[in-house]
Amino acid sequence: MAISFGVVFTTMVVIMDPFGNVPIFLSVTRHLTNQARARAAFVAVLTAAVVIAVFAAVGRQVLGYLDVSVPALQGAGGLLLLLVALELLTSSDDEVEPAADGDHVAVAMVPLGTPLLAGPGAIVATIVFFGDAHSAGDRLVIAAAIGVVLVAVYLGLRFASFLHRILGRSGILLVSRIAGLLLAAISVEMIATSVLAFARTM
Repeated sequence: MAISFGVVFTTMVVIMDPFGNVPIFLSVTRHLTNQARARAAFVAVLTAAVVIAVFAAVGRQVLGYLDVSVPALQGAGGLLLLLVALELLTSSDDEVEPAADGDHVAVAMVPLGTPLLAGPGAIVATIVFFGDAHSAGDRLVIAAAIGVVLVAVYLGLRFASFLHRILGRSGILLVSRIAGLLLAAISVEMIATSVLAFARTM
């Protein structure tokens, strides 16, 4: 059976959540200038695209070679996101130092590009979709659907600066707390799913 564009698109939209990640993006990049934040949005989406492309091509082989299971990948991603969440919940805006010119690259790649955008869910879905592809046409449909989702993610992050200007410094600090709480919940869910998966294999 041919791969459906709609199924791939819907699945990846739900996992990557283009607009739901905007508050987290604003929180993590709140100390950057608007120009640096725009570059961070591009680098984050580019990082996610590269990670997804790599796992689409050799994901099964890489995990098999390293003897790393999907639950282990979920657990590691959950722990990394939990550290970011705790920083958002405990830091104050006054504690943030002005960003260096290259800071947006590091922030964009980790944790924004991965594991927030290209996290375990997106990676596993990509591996499964490409594993089920039986022709070049199927692979093209999958790539196109993921590409459209990545464009939507980029647009959501790129124009987050408008929301930043509207909310102001105090509003962004409030958003940071809420985003930290949501991110902590996401990370705990990932860790719990990982633990349960390990328990089922014992």
